Amino acid sequence: MLALRLARGAHPLVQLRRLLVAAASAGTGFLLLSALGYAMAHPDASTGSVLRLLWCLAPVAASVHLAVAVARTDPGTRPRPGLAAVGLGPGRLMVVSAVTTALSTTLGSMLALLVFLHLRGDLTGMPFDGAATAFLAADQPLPLPAALTLLLLVPVAASLASAVALRPRSAGPGRTARPSATAAGAPGAPGTTGDPAPGTTGGPAPMTAEAGPNAGHPELPPDPQPLPPPLPAPAGLPWGTAVVAAGLAVESYASRSGAAPGSDLTSRFAGSPAGVLGGWALTAVGLALAGPAITHVCGWLLQAVRPGALRLLAGRGLQGEARRIGRPLGVVCAVASGAYAMATVYAGARPSIGPLSTLGALLVAGCAVATLFTAALETKQARADTTAALLRLGAPASVLRSAALLRAGVLLAVFGPLTWLVAELAAMPLAP
Repeated sequence: MLALRLARGAHPLVQLRRLLVAAASAGTGFLLLSALGYAMAHPDASTGSVLRLLWCLAPVAASVHLAVAVARTDPGTRPRPGLAAVGLGPGRLMVVSAVTTALSTTLGSMLALLVFLHLRGDLTGMPFDGAATAFLAADQPLPLPAALTLLLLVPVAASLASAVALRPRSAGPGRTARPSATAAGAPGAPGTTGDPAPGTTGGPAPMTAEAGPNAGHPELPPDPQPLPPPLPAPAGLPWGTAVVAAGLAVESYASRSGAAPGSDLTSRFAGSPAGVLGGWALTAVGLALAGPAITHVCGWLLQAVRPGALRLLAGRGLQGEARRIGRPLGVVCAVASGAYAMATVYAGARPSIGPLSTLGALLVAGCAVATLFTAALETKQARADTTAALLRLGAPASVLRSAALLRAGVLLAVFGPLTWLVAELAAMPLAP
């Protein structure tokens, strides 16, 4: 009930992001049901049915990725002061976020079921009644348990992924707990001017070198809340490079193997479509692993060779945002490289891609771009306090806009050639 009330009272932009999640879930559910309908209409083509189901894994992963990104930016499930007093701590808010994600994705799955039944001719009274009766096996009864299992795949996966992404985390090496009253100079704490602590003599405690940045000035109190140590640089570049190389090798090997029937995605995949899909999946995972490290390196390059205030601000901001926008950037790079590779393979020829393949490609590309914009919004929300502090200190707003444009330009200058290089390497084994 709380999740429903939070969903109803959300901002229109928040509702729009949830509708995008529902639309992605609807498209993915329709693709899964279409694979089921093909298997029912062609019981002898088991290989083709399995391949169609495997090609649906890419839209499923893209929809779940988008749902997690939207859940992270949902302001209704963000911890606020006083919510823990009424029983809405981080754990309960995580459950509310998972339920909200389940509601959005379930709405899309139900819409996909309605469209599927309408195209089969089971529901009448609307345009295009029974427009795909032959393809969706309208002459056979629909196995309801199988259909519900496929439709529940995206809601269950998205809810679990959102819960894992928003789970409460304990204070790690880069996180410092808020100091208590006795540690922050409250009366009765050691080293304060109030009453001495039990078991100690009266008067202020002597200052030591570990007291804080004001240790050299005994007349100044210690820093009550020292800054946390900086987070280490992302270490996924070697692993990401290795996974990308493995994906390209799998794709090259699969394109030279024997042909596998049952997939109409492209006539130029002379080898196994399942192997090509596995190679692309490994390439996408590798780019997603290497994305944060590459983004961190971009921030380091911005600060190299005597940086000014603008370059320093842009570089430090990009290094702090590396973990948030690095993975979505890597996924967009993988999708763009795949599209470029297919365009290179189809150069001078008319592609034999059906409507379902077009829907799947548009769904994957749209989810990747929407996830990137959602991650950028999350980054903007995370640095809102820093931006407000800079404006209070007198920093011009034009400097902040210039820093944002500089970050975007550096990312485009680095990820653009990387996308082209991966696309060229992926298209080489697919060329006729």
